[in-house]
Amino acid sequence: MVEPDEDVWHAYCPALLNQGGSTWGVTREEALAQLREAIQLVVESLVAHGESIPDQPADQAQVITEPKVAITV
Repeated sequence: MVEPDEDVWHAYCPALLNQGGSTWGVTREEALAQLREAIQLVVESLVAHGESIPDQPADQAQVITEPKVAITV
């Protein structure tokens, strides 16, 4: 989720808030890029420590354990 917050943009992943899945950026695009990096670091840390990746709230999180491929036609 990305929301304006005064002079910056606040970006966060609801499923990973307790693990540090939030950040900000001066622009919306910067906030999203920072969030991608934060999510990657959090997930890598969870995996390295043998912890499960949260899948709640169910309407905002989806954990996929097998590779996915996107095809645009």
